[in-house]
Amino acid sequence: MDKEYIPFTKEMKKTHTILVPNMLPTHFKLVMKVLSGYGYKSELLESSGPEITELGLKYVHNDTCYPALLVIGQFLDAIINRGYDPHKVALILFQTGGGCRASNYISLLRKALKKAGYGYVPVIPLAFNALEKHPGFTLSPSVIYKMIYAVVFGDIIANLKNQCKPYEIYKGDTDNLVEMYTTKITGAIQRDKLFFSKSKRYFKEIADAFAKIPMDKTQSRVKVGVVGEIYVKYSPLGNNNLEHFLQKEGAEVVCPGIIDFFLYCIYANISDYKLYKMKKKLYIPMKIAYKAFKGMQRQLIEAIRSAQIFDVPPTFEHIKKLAEEYISTGAQMGEGWLLPAEMLELSERGVNNIICTQPFGCLPNHIFGKGMMKPLKDKNPHISIVAIDYDPGATRVNQENRIKLMLTNATLQKPKKDEESDSNYITTEQKEMANL
Repeated sequence: MDKEYIPFTKEMKKTHTILVPNMLPTHFKLVMKVLSGYGYKSELLESSGPEITELGLKYVHNDTCYPALLVIGQFLDAIINRGYDPHKVALILFQTGGGCRASNYISLLRKALKKAGYGYVPVIPLAFNALEKHPGFTLSPSVIYKMIYAVVFGDIIANLKNQCKPYEIYKGDTDNLVEMYTTKITGAIQRDKLFFSKSKRYFKEIADAFAKIPMDKTQSRVKVGVVGEIYVKYSPLGNNNLEHFLQKEGAEVVCPGIIDFFLYCIYANISDYKLYKMKKKLYIPMKIAYKAFKGMQRQLIEAIRSAQIFDVPPTFEHIKKLAEEYISTGAQMGEGWLLPAEMLELSERGVNNIICTQPFGCLPNHIFGKGMMKPLKDKNPHISIVAIDYDPGATRVNQENRIKLMLTNATLQKPKKDEESDSNYITTEQKEMANL
C-alpha cells in the first residue's frame, strides 16, 4: 500500500468518470454495467496505437513488464491525447494480489502520473484484500458477488462467440447476440433480487440462443488454443488483436475462461495452507469461495452441454488433475501450474495447435510457458506450441508471420480422419462422467 495516495471521495462519485483498461472487453463491459447501476460512471478504454507504448516507455522504466507499460501507457494516452479532463477522471486497476504485476502496477502507475504532472488523479485498486480506503468507491458483498457473476457470464458469452463466429452464415449474427445478452444479463443482475437463484436458467437461455445461430459447420477450420500471461492472453491491445487476426485467417479460437484463473488464485491459498501451513485464517473462507466458484462453473458447463452442438470446457478440478503428472500445484507464481495445465487440457479436447503469449519482462510466464514446453511435447509429440513474444521491440508482422506458418503447417498435416472426428471428440473427463 502506498503511504500517500489520492482517495476517491464521495463527491468524486458524482463528478468523476472511472477509466477502465481494456483487458477483457466482453467481461469488463458486463462489470461496468453492473457498476453503473450503483451510480458509478465508467468508460472502457479501447484505444490502440504506437503512442500508447511510447508513453509507457517514457514514464515507466523500460525493464518493466510489457503489460505494465501498456496499461499505464493507455491511461496516460487517455488523459493526454483523448480529451478526458484529468481533474474529472479516476483510474481503476483490477488486482489479484499475486507476486508479479498484480502487486506492483498501482505504485508504478502513481509514479508515472506524478512524473507526467497528473499526480492528483485518483487510482483505485480493486482487490479482495483492499488495504486502501476510498470513501466514494465502496462495494458491499452483494455487489461484489454480482460483479463476479457478471464475469462468469462474460466467460460463457465469450466461449460461445468464439465457437459460432467462424461458422456463422449471416455475418454479424454472433456479435449482435453478444451485445444483446451483455445488456440483458446485466439488467437482470441489477433488477432481480433473486437473480442468483435464476442464474442457471439464464446460462441455458444464452447457450440455446447461440445454438440457434445459422452456421455452416461443413467449413474446415483449424482450432487454435490461446494461453499465456493473463493480460496478453486476453487483451486486444496486449496481443495485437490476436483473436480477430486468427478469425480473419480462418481459424477457430479456443481460449480458456477467466473463471479458471479465479479458481486457480483461490486454490493457491488453500494449497499454501495444505503444503506450508500458511494463511490459516484464509483457509476456511477460501474453501467456501472455492466451492461457490466451482458451482458457477458447473452451471456454465451444464448449459453449454445441454445445447448439444458445442465443445464443452472441462471443470477446474479436471484441469488440475492433468497438471499433477507434470508439475506441483505449489508452483503458483504468475499463472504457475495453470499455464501448462491449460495446454494439456486444450490438447485433450483436440486443440493441438497452441499459441503461448509471452510478454516481455514476465519471468513466471517464461518459466511455466516456454520452460514447460519440452516436457509437454516429450510426452505429447502431437502438440504444436508456438511461443509468440510481445514486447515494445517486437514487430506485428513478425508475430503474424509466425502464426501464419503454424496455421499453414496445421492445415497441411491435418488428416481427414481427424477432421471427421473433431466434432465428436470425447475428453477423458466426459468419458468419466458418462460412466457415473
